[in-house]
Amino acid sequence: MTSSSSPTIRVGVVGAAGKMGATVCQVVRDASDLELTARIDPSVAPGEHDELAVTSLRDVDPSTVDVVVDFTVLDVSREVLAWCASNAVHAVVGTTGFDDDDLARFQRTFTQSNALIAPNFAIGAVMMMRMAELAAPHFDTAEVIEFHHNAKKDAPSGTAMMTVQRMAAARAKLAWEPDPTEHEVVARARGGDVDGIGVHSVRMKGMVAHQEVILGTLGETLTIRHDSIERSSFMPGVLLAVREVGARPGLTLGLDPLLFD
Repeated sequence: MTSSSSPTIRVGVVGAAGKMGATVCQVVRDASDLELTARIDPSVAPGEHDELAVTSLRDVDPSTVDVVVDFTVLDVSREVLAWCASNAVHAVVGTTGFDDDDLARFQRTFTQSNALIAPNFAIGAVMMMRMAELAAPHFDTAEVIEFHHNAKKDAPSGTAMMTVQRMAAARAKLAWEPDPTEHEVVARARGGDVDGIGVHSVRMKGMVAHQEVILGTLGETLTIRHDSIERSSFMPGVLLAVREVGARPGLTLGLDPLLFD
């Protein structure tokens, strides 16, 4: 217990053997108000040297965890969220790609506990998206370029998709100026088009997670860039979500409500 009025939050981490999962486990261990009570991953080996390790969330006693943190893949995350909703355990999820049906299901099922799903837990990335949203109505053209490590399988990233969706919504009925390109010498040289915004994905060794939003209008451009140099950049947002999810009824999307409400 951290104090008589602030009980320790017990945390289970799914994907504990991965780079993000291992980083989450360490920051939870280091936090005085949190306790790591389960490390869940098919590749971890339960045994006498790691009593917290289990290969499946089904092997976890729900009474031993208050919050489950998940940074895995879509199919696994769906199972994690279903387990959490069924067992009245809060969920903090960094997986992207959920569709409208998924989100509607989570809204229906999280009645006894809460879930927070965010495409990016870096505070600076949340600020970048907010600034792009504020700038969008005042410019005529826009492009988003996102850069990730070469092990990332999906493109564009969830952060890029959320960015362009928010920018498009901020313009209401204003249309972006059309792309003047008439001929691509190389197919897809102009990237993808999402709601009138060009989106480009780079996958490269040496990178973690980076994004540029470039907006242009008569005689000027504005570039908003965020760089996650290390996975540790996501941890302040993860800790914030773990501490706050219990006070956010139902489903919360993104860190914005925790930072700006």
